[in-house]
Amino acid sequence: MFANIISTLSNWLYSYILIILLVGAGIYFTIRTRFVQFRLLREAIRVVVEPKSDSKSISSFQALMVSTASRVGTGNIAGISTALCIGGPGAMFWMWLIALLGSASAFIESTLAQIYKRRADDGSSYGGPAYYIQAVLKKRWLGILFAGTLIVTYMGGFNMVAAFNIADSFRTYSFYQEGITPLIVGVILALIFAICIFGGSKQISKITGVLVPVMGVFYIVVALFIVITHINLLPGVIISIVKGAFDFEAIFGGFAGSAIMQGIKRGLFSNEAGVGSAPNAAASAGVSHPVKQGLVQMLSVYIDTIVICTATGFMLLCSGVAPGEDIAGMPYVQEAARNSLGSFGTIFITVALFLFAFTTLIGNFYYAEMGLGYICDHTPGKKLMNVFRVVAALIVCVGANMEFSVAWDTADVLMGLMALINLPVILILAKPAILCMQDYIKQKRAGKNPVFRKKDIGLKTKTDFWND
Repeated sequence: MFANIISTLSNWLYSYILIILLVGAGIYFTIRTRFVQFRLLREAIRVVVEPKSDSKSISSFQALMVSTASRVGTGNIAGISTALCIGGPGAMFWMWLIALLGSASAFIESTLAQIYKRRADDGSSYGGPAYYIQAVLKKRWLGILFAGTLIVTYMGGFNMVAAFNIADSFRTYSFYQEGITPLIVGVILALIFAICIFGGSKQISKITGVLVPVMGVFYIVVALFIVITHINLLPGVIISIVKGAFDFEAIFGGFAGSAIMQGIKRGLFSNEAGVGSAPNAAASAGVSHPVKQGLVQMLSVYIDTIVICTATGFMLLCSGVAPGEDIAGMPYVQEAARNSLGSFGTIFITVALFLFAFTTLIGNFYYAEMGLGYICDHTPGKKLMNVFRVVAALIVCVGANMEFSVAWDTADVLMGLMALINLPVILILAKPAILCMQDYIKQKRAGKNPVFRKKDIGLKTKTDFWND
């Protein structure tokens, strides 16, 4: 009964509301920023390696790694497989479109998070959608609603999916036993996860700063190897993506399982642009100008979807194994890797998924911790924090034992609810971010290293930073 309700709600959300809101917001921000995701892409790459301007805060690179740790996860492997198996190759095109449009939304929300970030007692910064909602709209109840939805989505829905996919990756091995293996994997995963999160948010940024770049590069190299060794299939794959993306008879004949629907669902699940998660990491960075972190988080969307999701998609479609609904998720990925690399392929995918999913678990908890901080006015007690961490670890264990459709649909619905709150808010609050971008470009053209002062854009709202 729960599975049917959550599936119906998921299809309804993405068929009638989110498809219009996501694409509409992406087009609007792309036009308002004059295609910032293309114009300032080179600048985004330059900014990400800049040293932090505030010794108390984390660097732009660390903020990028925390947000990428959450973005780059099971959605990049099992999510792409699910989209291709249910929606067909055309889903790749709609994933790319959502990423290109969504990167403009990611720029706006993360720039806003920097403008309205708060100063902690130790001098570091924190913030996110809940804080810019309260600062500008003066509606703390809406901020609490967003923060609560953030916690349930990331610590609950997303972490359950990550844990489920790790456990599901062992299904291909001979030692796998239904009901027993997922439980064992869940317990072990929960224990390792608990050890990491009890180290706090600074420990999280250190772990992700090491794991994310290493696993990302290694994964892309292997994916490229598979594509190159099956290069004769590549032209046919590209044709199937284009044809599938615009097969309107198939799309409107079964919209819930269409390329558009699956591309939007899995694209949003993967890159999270406009959902309101990355701004929580963006606000923690010490930069001289808010736009710098907006550009960094825009770059994170590219890394996630245009680079890693594309690598997975082409690896699967060039493997010679045809996608099908009966092998959606990890089975298709492992069969494709086995067909190309033998037994090493199966082991590699298991290890890669574990690393991708584990950094997702950690990055997601970081966001949930930020949500709890807002609800408690950034002062959660030690006992509450410990209980919070224990609950998070238990959720990981439960997620490893869930069913395929329930895990994915639950995450999709919760993510959709976050987008329903955040996207309308950033549409209302976009002006300061646009003015901030214009100020940044003006200073760059004058040959300066941009430094932001709120008076330069006529900002009257009280802020903890940017007053000098």
